[in-house]
Amino acid sequence: MQRYLVRRILQFFLIVFIANSLTFIVPRLVPGDPITEFLNNQQLLNPNPEFETWVADYKAKFGTDRPLWEQYLNFWAGAVRGDFGYSIISFPQTVMHRIGVALPWTIGLVSVGTLLAFLFGTSMGALLGWPDSPQMFQWFVPVLMVIGGIPFWLFSFVVIWIFAVELGILPPAGGINMLDVLIQGDTLQARVVSIAQHAALPIFVFVLFGVGGWGLTMRANLIMTLGEDYILFAHAKGLPESRIFLRYGVRNALLPVLTALAMAIGGIIGGSTLLETAFSYPGVGSVVGAAIQQRDYFVISGAAFFMILSSALALLLVDLMYPLIDPRVRYQ
Repeated sequence: MQRYLVRRILQFFLIVFIANSLTFIVPRLVPGDPITEFLNNQQLLNPNPEFETWVADYKAKFGTDRPLWEQYLNFWAGAVRGDFGYSIISFPQTVMHRIGVALPWTIGLVSVGTLLAFLFGTSMGALLGWPDSPQMFQWFVPVLMVIGGIPFWLFSFVVIWIFAVELGILPPAGGINMLDVLIQGDTLQARVVSIAQHAALPIFVFVLFGVGGWGLTMRANLIMTLGEDYILFAHAKGLPESRIFLRYGVRNALLPVLTALAMAIGGIIGGSTLLETAFSYPGVGSVVGAAIQQRDYFVISGAAFFMILSSALALLLVDLMYPLIDPRVRYQ
């Protein structure tokens, strides 16, 4: 067990190192200089007679005038300190400031959506896969398939049109309406209510699309589990159907689904770029989407570092928890 722990921890650090090295190198392979492009746009709005000096000063500030290998070493030196430099498109804001401001919004939105989709999806999938469940549950299978085939962004616009435009019961975009909060006295309750109202539609879309994937995956796993010998043996012993369903069927079918849940939880920091962009939600997904469009190297590398770290750590923890979930699992 000790050898296994050491091997898995070393694999964890290796994954983090290789993945972050790729996120550092790949954006810089694209031709062009994002700093020059950014300052060219600023030059159109506010001409600077010393443009070349301006560009040189910016490159020296961001360190892009140095050799690539030196930039790579500086990246890891900064990553160890938690310093990823400044954002190109939002200078003089630091990368950590941009991520820190957006991170609470993303964690609140995606974590709630992921957990709700997982609970509803796995529960529905278990009922769909159990032969003794009511026949009406089988009607949900084509419904889940149809929902999964609708483009994510298109469904978001439909939801906004119905609930925000036609019915007018929920806000169409944003994370909070400070004007309404100030009118109500800027209390904690007013802030929580406004945040919940703005998060309702994104969470609804997130859960609706997530339920289908979780449900169909759980249904397939449970159907395969029902063919195992220990299920037949449990029936032969005359055990109650509810015990066979929950203890022998659902528990074992959950193992691969929990691995997928770990990956989803690890990806919470990355948010959902399409979802946050469609609803103009101020999360990490929107920040990363804008950084990719404008090739903000430092924001991309900083955000990717935490995404990779959280995903690898979640998988490591779930891998170590497997023996607690299923006593059959033993690492030799």
